[in-house]
Parts: sequence; C-alpha cells; structure tokens
Amino acid sequence: MTATDNAAEEGAPRTHRKLIGGPGILLVWLYGVMVVGAVSRSVVQIATDFDRAPLAYTLSALAGLVYGFITYSLVRGGEAARRAALVCCAAELVGVLTVGTWTLIEPSAFPDATVWSDYGMGYLFIPVLLPVTGMLWLRRARSA
Repeated sequence: MTATDNAAEEGAPRTHRKLIGGPGILLVWLYGVMVVGAVSRSVVQIATDFDRAPLAYTLSALAGLVYGFITYSLVRGGEAARRAALVCCAAELVGVLTVGTWTLIEPSAFPDATVWSDYGMGYLFIPVLLPVTGMLWLRRARSA
C-alpha cells in the first residue's frame, strides 16, 4: 500500500495526479505562451482600438481565457481538472475551426485578425494543433 492509499483510507484528501509529466510539460509551456500572447494582444487591442474590430478583439480575449483555464487545469492535476481541461480543449478546437472557417468565408467580419483567424495561421497554426494534442494527452493521462 502506498502513502496515497493510506491517506485515502484514513479520510485525508488524496493528492492530485499530475498531468504535466513528460509531454504534459511541453503542453503547459505552449499553453502558457498562448495565454501571454492572446491576453496581451487582446488587452492592447481592446484598450487602443476596440471600435475597429470588436468581435475579433473579444474573441482573442476569450481565447486567452480558455488557454489560461487549460494551463491552470494541467498544472492543478487530478481527475476533475483533467476532465475540465478535456472539455475546454474540445471547445477550443470547435472555436478554432468555427472562427477559422468564418474568417475564410466572411473576411469582412474580421477587419483585424484574431488568435484563431485562418486556423491560427498568425501563430504558426499552434491554435489548431494545440487542442488536438491536448485532448490526446488528456485521454492518455486518464488511462495512465
């Protein structure tokens, strides 16, 4: 029996299983970079030029919040955090695909780019690759 098993038997809180081992560390780092990029970009754009492209700037801010929540969930660890991060990664992917397609079909709706414009082309397509990678990692972490 391990110390965690003993703690669970005695009614003490169990420690959270880490989600940032191995490739998870790279995911946390990439999501952290995306938080900084999306939030700082949207804060500057909203503060200086919101009237120009309110939808684009608001979507970039939303992307930054999603990235922040996923980063927090990965660092926090545990099954509830893993499931929350998995749901957010799926929502992020839907957002990237929706906004990416929208920017291609109706470019006039986006006078300025968002983080998710053109499937994240301005961010080296990381916004479309990151949620897929995150979901694969989080599904693997469940079975580990």
